[in-house]
Amino acid sequence: MEKKLIIKGHQNNPFVKFWNWGWNIYYKNPQIWNYLIAGLLTTVVSLVVYFVLTRTILDPNNPIQLQIANVISWICAITFAYITNRIFVFKSKNKNILQEIVRFIEARVASLLMDMFCMFMIVTVLSLNDVIGKIVSQIVVTVTNYILSKVFVFKK
Repeated sequence: MEKKLIIKGHQNNPFVKFWNWGWNIYYKNPQIWNYLIAGLLTTVVSLVVYFVLTRTILDPNNPIQLQIANVISWICAITFAYITNRIFVFKSKNKNILQEIVRFIEARVASLLMDMFCMFMIVTVLSLNDVIGKIVSQIVVTVTNYILSKVFVFKK
C-alpha cells in the first residue's frame, strides 16, 4: 500500500510525525495489526471473565471450581475471538457460519494442545523458567492461530 499522511500540516511536530509513522506501519498490513488487537482484547476478555468468576461466585482454591472458571473464561474468549476475527480481521462473508465456527474451535483446540506441548517441552523437559516458556509458547500459538485462521477457518 502507498504511504499515507494521516495528519496533514504541522509535519515538523513530533506528535504528528509519530502519529503518521504509526498509521503508515498499520496500513502496510492492517490484517495482522487487527489480528493482534483482537488477540489482545480476547486476552482481556478471558482474564476479566476468569477473575470476575473467581472473585464472586467460584472459589479458585477448589480445584473443580478453578477449572470451571478457566473453561468458562476460555469459552467466552473463544466466542469473542471468533466474532472479532470474522468481522474485523478476516471480514468473512461465508454463509456457512456453523462450519466456520466448528473450524475455528478445532483450530483453537489444536493451538491449545500445541501450547500444552510447548510448555511441557520448555518447562518439564528443558527445565527452563515457566514465564519464559509461556512467552515462547504464546508467540508460537499466536502465529499458529493466525495461520490456521487465515488458511483453514476464514479462507476466501
